[in-house]
Amino acid sequence: MFPVPVFFIACVLYFKSTVRLLQANRVFPESATNKEETMQNRNFWISAIVGFCLLFGFHDHANACTGISLKSKDGSVVVARTVEWALSDAQHNKIAIFPRNKTFTASTPDGSNGKRWKGRFGFVSMTAYDQSYGPDGMNEKGLYVGMYYLPGYASYMKYDPKQAANAMSVGDFMQWMLSSFQTVDEVRRNLGTVAVVNVDDPRFGGAALPFHWKVADPGGESIVVEFVDGGKLKVYDSFLGVITNSPTYDWHLTNLRNYIKLTPKPSEPLNIENFLLGPLGAGSGMVGMPGDFTPPSRFIRAAALTASVRPLSNATDAVFESFRILDSFNIPLGAVVPRKQIPKDIESATQITSVSDLGNRRYYYHTMNNRQVRMIDLPKIDFENVKQQIIDDDTGREHVVREISVK
Repeated sequence: MFPVPVFFIACVLYFKSTVRLLQANRVFPESATNKEETMQNRNFWISAIVGFCLLFGFHDHANACTGISLKSKDGSVVVARTVEWALSDAQHNKIAIFPRNKTFTASTPDGSNGKRWKGRFGFVSMTAYDQSYGPDGMNEKGLYVGMYYLPGYASYMKYDPKQAANAMSVGDFMQWMLSSFQTVDEVRRNLGTVAVVNVDDPRFGGAALPFHWKVADPGGESIVVEFVDGGKLKVYDSFLGVITNSPTYDWHLTNLRNYIKLTPKPSEPLNIENFLLGPLGAGSGMVGMPGDFTPPSRFIRAAALTASVRPLSNATDAVFESFRILDSFNIPLGAVVPRKQIPKDIESATQITSVSDLGNRRYYYHTMNNRQVRMIDLPKIDFENVKQQIIDDDTGREHVVREISVK
């Protein structure tokens, strides 16, 4: 949403206006007979307002996911992303397997009375806080769906109990797409048949759930889906498959115009009155590319690195080039969290990085606890008969190191 200083200034202004409002309503009048009671009331409201600002300011910097897509010369399409979550261990390392023909029941603010449907396709999905959905997943047809935080902008439909049969939570929305469709076009044509509503879920680390979604298929089609202004649906063709967080996607597309001179070509030497100024080294054409961890800067950096990617021969080449590019987006905890607020149960803000090979239907990932790349080969899964299950390959939470013996 806002950088910390801007956000804090906004909080101060909000505080001042609130004090004036509370004085006007005699919550703590300026002239009171009981000064001790007045100060107690004043301190209570100061604590509440400052606490509100710190809580939401910290939540805004607790998430910083970045997504890209790459294509190789043989037509392969891979989709990759980092998952940042600096509040606590979200347990994204636990990967869920869902069978074909599973019956789903969506949640609403009233409970498990939302849309019911039978899934056509099996899929794999990250999870979060031991829930059955998480940041991204891919189905047996190669359709990819990823959720990305959109605080301050995502706004879902108002829940209408009379329309509960079509209502679903953000997690249900992701599972509905993965289990029901095999192409982006199918998803696009069916988006208007459901109502995504806000469903508070205290299990999700106590955080709010404002998201937008990236959807991609093996044919190379990719869209970004957003709900804003009380549930108004917005669908954008994704630019190079790049996605980050707030603001809304159209803002990021406009912001690209500020960086149209970024190029992998070195800067031309400049001669001023026989004084020759040349670049100091490689990468001079990318001077001005933002390097901080805010969503706008990460969007520009991801777009620049994707647009300038080397020629990729095949899917495997694209998979590991994706990991290589996303190394530029790994976020150390200390870079985004004040030292006194660093959680003790995680060692990185980037908790997991995934790469989905959509054509070969292979799901790759490594985690903050184990940087070894692992892969789930979906064509080898019998989705007709497999049981719904959770795979946790981070048992022991130890980094795998292979020793090289010297004889």
